Amino acid sequence: MLLILNGPNLNRLGKREPGVYGTLTLEELERQCELWGSELGTTVTCRQSNFEGQLLEWIQDAEEHGFTGIVINPGALTHYSYALRDAIAGQNVPVVEVHLSNVDAREAFRHHSVTAAVCKGKISGLGFAGYRFAMDYLVEEVGG
Repeated sequence: MLLILNGPNLNRLGKREPGVYGTLTLEELERQCELWGSELGTTVTCRQSNFEGQLLEWIQDAEEHGFTGIVINPGALTHYSYALRDAIAGQNVPVVEVHLSNVDAREAFRHHSVTAAVCKGKISGLGFAGYRFAMDYLVEEVGG
């Protein structure tokens, strides 16, 4: 059972900087993740929040709720949220960090992730497909 978490501003997909993030919406991404989950034989729960504390609680509660893997796009929290980093490090469910855009080809402040070091891996710049690759990995490694 996989948990897909999307952080701040990802609720604006399709409207916010379509040249960077594309024209598809969060709802379309969530439907795609659910379809991929079905193809992989696992249940997918998608959640989005603009609030750091809500993301922390979902991460901290993931194992208790039966999730075996987390795919997270922390948005801008990637670059400065030590609280998010500590929440990921402080629990037992494997996490893969995903970014729609190639953060290393963007502004300098986006080049450093404080969360990636405590994740199993990081996928960047592949759009929606990055979520699929993360899900594939988690299902293969931990049974999703």
